[in-house]
Amino acid sequence: MDLQHLLVPIIPCNDLDESQAFYERLGFQVESIYPTEGYRLLKDSRGARIHLTRTVPGWVVPERNPYGVYFYAENIDVLAARFGRQAQDKPWGLREFAISDPSGTLVRIGWPR
Repeated sequence: MDLQHLLVPIIPCNDLDESQAFYERLGFQVESIYPTEGYRLLKDSRGARIHLTRTVPGWVVPERNPYGVYFYAENIDVLAARFGRQAQDKPWGLREFAISDPSGTLVRIGWPR
């Protein structure tokens, strides 16, 4: 692996298959799967990475999940449309939208306008 300076979120998931499918809609692809450990590494074509980790039942309650990540993605309007959403221009200079993954993790997606 060619390492670079970056931060990679580890996202707790109730169902790895559902979560993987969700993040694939955002353009991520599986890089590695570790079934025994309940862990998956995903990467998109621009180098963004996320790790998914399986949780024990009941640990993450989607309706009360406090976790969130921010994804800077240039194709913001395409991604918003994929989820039936519309990106909006925000006063802080970004165009963005938000959606929750199957385990309730908030995924806010934006790009400078």
